[in-house]
Amino acid sequence: MSDEVLAEIGDGVAVITINRPQARNAINGAVARGIAAVLDEFEERADVSVYVLTGAGGTFCAGMDLKGFLKGDLPFIEGRGFGGIVEAPPRKPIVAAVEGYALAGGFELALACDIIVASEKAVFGLPEPKRGLVAAAGGVMRLPRRIPYHVAMEIALTGDHFPASRLREVGLVNHVTPEGEALPRAVELARRIAGNAPLSLAATKRVIVESADWSAGEMFARQAEIIDPVFASKDAQEGSAAFAEKRAPVWKGE
Repeated sequence: MSDEVLAEIGDGVAVITINRPQARNAINGAVARGIAAVLDEFEERADVSVYVLTGAGGTFCAGMDLKGFLKGDLPFIEGRGFGGIVEAPPRKPIVAAVEGYALAGGFELALACDIIVASEKAVFGLPEPKRGLVAAAGGVMRLPRRIPYHVAMEIALTGDHFPASRLREVGLVNHVTPEGEALPRAVELARRIAGNAPLSLAATKRVIVESADWSAGEMFARQAEIIDPVFASKDAQEGSAAFAEKRAPVWKGE
């Protein structure tokens, strides 16, 4: 791993840490390349079922490194977009563990995740309009799909900061923890998810994400294309056998 992006694997969970605390974990080219490289490797590893994305030093991510951007250091990866993730999130589930600021691109990184765990001191916002910009890394597209329209409009148009408690109220943040406890809580949640069959996890996420664009007439046919291989897998047989034998299943990802 690079110095800017750290990764650690345990119990089926890969913790990916943006490691630029001196810059409030602002995303530069090195971070974007680092995240993309980690995901390229870990998507193929059988010992990783779930990711946790977090930031070092008590801050999740303050957005794009504007100083670097002005010097031509672009935090975008072709085909993956900002931060190496927003345009092509991983097929495996990913949990955001948010402490401190999750602003602009940092908020958009969290929106690219499937679950958000945040400390009570965490602050979210899309301040781009205050800088003459637009939250183009998925913020203005994903936000109104996750929370009520009028709340999304307030967040996107004011550019103000919003506490984790408010976003918990509208269903965007799953869990609010005491300060400093977001990562342990996110890892505990990720381990619970990782205890399930990896093929089932990937298929479940894919159906939830892709079915938003399916018509009523094609829903079940499209779903079958994704889930039929899961029902025919060795893990499906193992899960049923483990249940009948009252033991923990041993997943193979096959």
